[in-house]
Amino acid sequence: MNIVDQSKTQLQKFDQVINILESNNHNPSRLIPILQQVQEYYRYLPEDILTFIAKSLSIPPVNVFGVATFYAHFTLVPKGEHTCKLCDGTACHVRGSENILNELRTELNLNEGKQTTDDMKFTVETVSCLGACGLAPVLVIDGKVHSNVTPEKAVDLIKEISKQ
Repeated sequence: MNIVDQSKTQLQKFDQVINILESNNHNPSRLIPILQQVQEYYRYLPEDILTFIAKSLSIPPVNVFGVATFYAHFTLVPKGEHTCKLCDGTACHVRGSENILNELRTELNLNEGKQTTDDMKFTVETVSCLGACGLAPVLVIDGKVHSNVTPEKAVDLIKEISKQ
């Protein structure tokens, strides 16, 4: 790839961010909605995009990075196309969420330090509580709640999504 093609690719990377900034009137007080929209598009917040946002909004990059790292909703690490959030709160833990996590990690070739599959298809995360203790153990995949999950059911859900 020559330098002109590389420059075009870089500019295209920022096109969607420019659209998001314009739709928010380049208003610094809209930083959180801007970051939410950018993360929805990229599935994470790339460092160079955060710097670009800071410059575009005329605010210090440290402020943008501060917001991006303060809120648990935001991530600076790429996530998979499908996000699996396994509750590990007390009720879910007592009812076997650890076994579900181990089975998911085995099925997807993940471990404690690696949450996203190599093909960027799945990210598996644990969360402290999903507020659905009566349905424990709970697994949320792409926003859809699955209750009374077993390790086998969790793997079946992953296989079903993989077929689609």
